[in-house]
Amino acid sequence: MSNMMTVSSLNTKIKSLLEATFMHISVEGEIASVTYHQASGHIYFSIKDDESAIKCVMFRSNAQKLKFHLEKGEHIVVEGSVGVYTPRGEYQFYAVHIEPFGKGALALAFEQLKEKLKQKGYFDRERKKPIPKFIEKIVLVTAKESAALHDMLKIIEKRWPLVSVTIVDTLVQGEKAPEEIARALAYADKLGADVIVTGRGGGSTEDLWAFNEEVVADTLFRLKTVVVSAVGHEVDFLISDFVSDLRAPTPSAAIEMLLPDKQELLYALDEQIVRFGERMDQILFHKEQMVRQRLEALQRFSIERRLTQLHSEYSTLGERYREVMAYRLKQCVISLAPLADSIRQQFSFVKAQKERQSSVLMQQYLSSNPRKRAKKGWAKISLDGKSVTLDRIEPEMIFTVEDANTKIEAVCRRKDRL
Repeated sequence: MSNMMTVSSLNTKIKSLLEATFMHISVEGEIASVTYHQASGHIYFSIKDDESAIKCVMFRSNAQKLKFHLEKGEHIVVEGSVGVYTPRGEYQFYAVHIEPFGKGALALAFEQLKEKLKQKGYFDRERKKPIPKFIEKIVLVTAKESAALHDMLKIIEKRWPLVSVTIVDTLVQGEKAPEEIARALAYADKLGADVIVTGRGGGSTEDLWAFNEEVVADTLFRLKTVVVSAVGHEVDFLISDFVSDLRAPTPSAAIEMLLPDKQELLYALDEQIVRFGERMDQILFHKEQMVRQRLEALQRFSIERRLTQLHSEYSTLGERYREVMAYRLKQCVISLAPLADSIRQQFSFVKAQKERQSSVLMQQYLSSNPRKRAKKGWAKISLDGKSVTLDRIEPEMIFTVEDANTKIEAVCRRKDRL
């Protein structure tokens, strides 16, 4: 049979035919399944329509450039070519570029990352750090030769040149920019600044895209220093704007939002000086009035004045006291004259009465004196200090005999009863 061929040659011819026929084509469909191979970095997926499906693969070199994440159910447009894997005789679509159907890849990638970070809490207002009221040190993370840096430094010099400025140079666009921005922010966080400003001037979506990368968002979320995102123009909103503590419409606006205007402060200071002077004049006037009142009160209630007043009152009281005492003594002398006569009369009467009583008592005493009352020949007998009769005395006893005039100690020689 002249048309007979091996399986390998058939698959090879089919491969050549398919790859030559379906080169650089676009296929639109819905993602039916998708697998990200972590080890190789390849993406394996399939797309389908209402009637059929086809397997697809995007190799690592192209997958790294993909801005959004493939998810099941998404409607996409795949650019690439059809190829055959000859060992198994399977054909698949080799994707080199993928776009969301009906909108750009960058827009979809932005929405996907925004929703992802929102779910992780990166945008929560509770974690936003307050902007310092007084800023002494500021770090600018941007390209060293950029117009945005020049504008920021110009406004700093105009508004508040006293602030200390540190510039951390970094790429702000291109494939390497996200990693460099992340490293620059982490370095700036260690400088002990009051605030970090990161950003760049305006540009296309692709030019600004570095500030939409997840690595930059992760670094911004971990910063301990207050950070301000100032990327592009006022109409540009980026992931860094949502993660940072403050979003500024432009780099120049960021400086105006952070630093005070020295001219406004000088005007305000002049006004405050005038108001301070007026207030001080008012205070001094009131204090002077108060001092005068206190001085008058001190003079009215001073110790010297009080002592003088008390001395005067004491002298007046002393004079009145002497007058009253003299009057009362005079009245007493007048009232005591009849009383003295009465006392003398009563004294004379009492004295005569007591003398008569004394004479009577003397006569009674004399008449009652034992010495006067004792009969002649009689005496008192005492034994051991006690008065006894003679019948108590026995021979050889010592006893005492006394009369009104004499006391004798005697010994009984003999006792005879009568």
